Amino acid sequence: MSSVTEVRNFQDIYTEILNKMRQSTTVTAITAQAKRYANTALHDMVFGFEYKLPWLERTATLITAAPYTTGTVSIPRGSTALTGASTLWTTANVYGVNNARVTGKIVLDTPDIYGVTTVGGATSITLATRYVADADLDAGASYTYFEDEYALASDFLKPIDYRRFSPAFNMPIIGRNEFQRRFPRPNIAGIPQFATILDKPFSGSTTPVIMVQFYPYPSTNLIIPYSYVTKNLAVSSAGVEATSMSSDDDEPALPVRYRNALVSFAISKWYRDKKDDNRSEAAKSDYQDEVNRIVGDQRVGANTTARITPRPGMYSARSIYNSGKAGKRFSTNNSFDDFRT
Repeated sequence: MSSVTEVRNFQDIYTEILNKMRQSTTVTAITAQAKRYANTALHDMVFGFEYKLPWLERTATLITAAPYTTGTVSIPRGSTALTGASTLWTTANVYGVNNARVTGKIVLDTPDIYGVTTVGGATSITLATRYVADADLDAGASYTYFEDEYALASDFLKPIDYRRFSPAFNMPIIGRNEFQRRFPRPNIAGIPQFATILDKPFSGSTTPVIMVQFYPYPSTNLIIPYSYVTKNLAVSSAGVEATSMSSDDDEPALPVRYRNALVSFAISKWYRDKKDDNRSEAAKSDYQDEVNRIVGDQRVGANTTARITPRPGMYSARSIYNSGKAGKRFSTNNSFDDFRT
């Protein structure tokens, strides 16, 4: 690292940490500790930061699936094996996805909703639960396949706006518990009005599976744009994003002018682990000062305070000074800002 430049890449950052802690830069275990603190600092800034960091904002879109009802089905009572006729479940539609997938759900002759565990073929589906009814569902029965859960971008960490999922739809995000309480049987089709973020079981890897669920489930194909904070907090010299820094020439997804904050945070935690509380608090104070400077950045937090600016003409037009009448001095027809004498 040059002695006259700011810290830039991973090597600069962990070397600066080691130098300020007066630690050897040639001992592998100590270097690994500095690297760990540096990545911890990077993640703490993202998870603990009240404001949305613009350099981590991303946009994506998803295409919803219209309900699918082609063909007919049959299933014995108590079975999970759903058999179709002319159903074409493994045929891709015009949007490049199969007509039925494991993320979908099926409604048969009752209001009950059955999840799809596997799609074994064009006429074979395994349900997540056994078919419950008074009798077998004979061949020729109708069905409705639909999807109300959709995978989010692979680097999705959290929504930018926790109040609204998509800027193109007035669709609030509500907690999953409230979602389940309000919509315990989500078998109604329509234009989605509500969304909730779900953490689904792991599937084949340690990568978290995060999905969004809509209510009502989409009654047609829709393009739904959304914005989110990426979990890729680092980038290689070749421009490949990653969740953490690993190679010496990796860089944090953070403007150069703010990267020294990672050093201050790491030093604070290092002193804390050494039981040196005074130095830990001093380094923590430096970190907080640097975070406050980020908040003051015009791109980040300086213009985020909401303001309500009334139009004076609306009040003066209704005042007694203009109308010459007594009674309601300022009235906006019972709006929330109705002022009365």
